[in-house]
Amino acid sequence: MTDRPPPTRPDPPIDELRARLVADLTDAARTWLDQALNEAAAHPGTHGPISVWELRLAEAGRRCGPAHAEAARVLILHAARADADALTRVYRQGTADERRAVLHALPHLVPGPDALPLVEDALRTNDTRLLAAAVGSYAARHLDTHAWRHAVLKCLFTGVSVDEVADLPRRAHGDTELARMLGDFAAERTTAGRAVPDGLFRVLALTESATSDTTGDPHGKES
Repeated sequence: MTDRPPPTRPDPPIDELRARLVADLTDAARTWLDQALNEAAAHPGTHGPISVWELRLAEAGRRCGPAHAEAARVLILHAARADADALTRVYRQGTADERRAVLHALPHLVPGPDALPLVEDALRTNDTRLLAAAVGSYAARHLDTHAWRHAVLKCLFTGVSVDEVADLPRRAHGDTELARMLGDFAAERTTAGRAVPDGLFRVLALTESATSDTTGDPHGKES
């Protein structure tokens, strides 16, 4: 589509991500992170059945704390220069926390659509935290229109906030087919006596479509 707004919500640069993380870590955690990043940079490939940096991914929660583990894992993946094959291996073999880190690392490491199968896999789950990670800027950049529309609907269906959908105003702008799908979804919920998510109406407004033709009452949610 043409005349879309410019992209929004860019991913923070890796240096900025590291600075934020380091500022919040304890001395011991900072020392561990520095060592882990140095190891990943020095030995980025696989050595033996598993690489050193992959072991550090598993340790991140214990070493940095649950609140900071994801950022630490993204930094380790970046330091290791993990390509699509390595990211796929980590994703397939990792925990849900490690899978989220892989998804957040994609915009920093994979310039093309090679890692889309990981996003598509995450979008098939009902893990809301994984879904939220899957609809980041990598998906906004590379998912085709059909898959992206269904990703938005999956977020609404599972309760993932549409705020998690990167570049939502740009991709939703003028999308009349998305407006139709949202209208159908709203009508189904209303008929079933279920609440229509507030986020649906926010997305519908972004499409700049006349919704009265598809939903009858575009604001037909419970009071």
